[in-house]
Amino acid sequence: MEAGAQDAKGRAIITVLGSDRSGIVAAVTGVLADHEANILDISQTILQGIFTMTMLVDLGDSDVSFLELQGRLGELSTSLGVQITMQREEVFRFMYRL
Repeated sequence: MEAGAQDAKGRAIITVLGSDRSGIVAAVTGVLADHEANILDISQTILQGIFTMTMLVDLGDSDVSFLELQGRLGELSTSLGVQITMQREEVFRFMYRL
């Protein structure tokens, strides 16, 4: 296995999209912190009232499985009224390779 692929193991891409309002970043990062997920990189912007955020997270020390964390973020998505998706980094890279 090449070094880049090995480093990607246990990492995920999380995207958030929805109408801008206060508390979105705090809620999403709070769930991640509660489950020991480490944010490696984060980018956010607001485009004409639409909030977008993309994060690269390390799940190596997480106290829940990928699917459990994905479910918790899904519940949060419903309560916040935004779209939150989480996918494994290697799947994301495969889907969007050039």
